[in-house]
Amino acid sequence: MAETRTLTLERVFDAPVEKVWAAWTEAERIGKWWGPKGFTSSDNKIDLRVDGRNNLHMHAPAEFGGQDTYSGGKYKEIVSLKKIVVTDEFTDKDGKKVSPGIYGMPDDFPQSLVTVEFDALPDGKTKLTVTHAGLPAGEMSDQTSAGWNESLDKLAESLR
Repeated sequence: MAETRTLTLERVFDAPVEKVWAAWTEAERIGKWWGPKGFTSSDNKIDLRVDGRNNLHMHAPAEFGGQDTYSGGKYKEIVSLKKIVVTDEFTDKDGKKVSPGIYGMPDDFPQSLVTVEFDALPDGKTKLTVTHAGLPAGEMSDQTSAGWNESLDKLAESLR
């Protein structure tokens, strides 16, 4: 198995924890910010319960090939307004696991684990910590980091 790494990102949003939680847990809201800059997300499914699944969509802009990509996972832990733990793997439109190779990724791209922690701060702000464990080390990890940062930038905009 290839070497993996864990990516941790922290952001403070000028929005109450309830609003940030909703942005992560409601399909129509996640579609407003999911994916890097220029990507859109219109076909999302969320079954927010332990052992429920999500299936999230990204549509790349033309300059990045215009491809549709899906990823999904199973919810392992949910603590309302506090924490979400969910697996992450490549899927098809219907949520079935597929080889990462169909999206141009290495076939041995591992299933990973995403933990999202929500901390209510004074003055109606929220600290969000995203930990993405099990990422391939190297370029793929760097690209994932860039994608998460751009997605979180879009999340900040969607919360205004």
